[in-house]
Amino acid sequence: MAEYMILLFDDEAAWAAASPEEYDRMLKAHGRFQEQCVELGGKIVNSNALQPTSTATSVRGDVVTDGPFAETKEALGGYYLVEAADLDQALAIAKLVPVLKGGVEVRPIMVF
Repeated sequence: MAEYMILLFDDEAAWAAASPEEYDRMLKAHGRFQEQCVELGGKIVNSNALQPTSTATSVRGDVVTDGPFAETKEALGGYYLVEAADLDQALAIAKLVPVLKGGVEVRPIMVF
């Protein structure tokens, strides 16, 4: 099985404005997603949510700045590292990832 990183990009403002009920609904949706991944024959190797971009520090050469390097409507909010038989299976899994107003990116892990 190959490993694929599913990167979650979403609108931080939507998360900040989410009601407690909506936040709880999304957490439950992520729990359901993890079950669906297994049902499709995949395996979640690791996953994490990230703190907001306001906590980020960017480093470019010797220059260190507060915040993310680029301003965007969608920010990287977390990831799932999954094992899947192939890209098609990884994409089928990725289509089930819940996001409020964003999307996901799937990238194969480079093996050295």
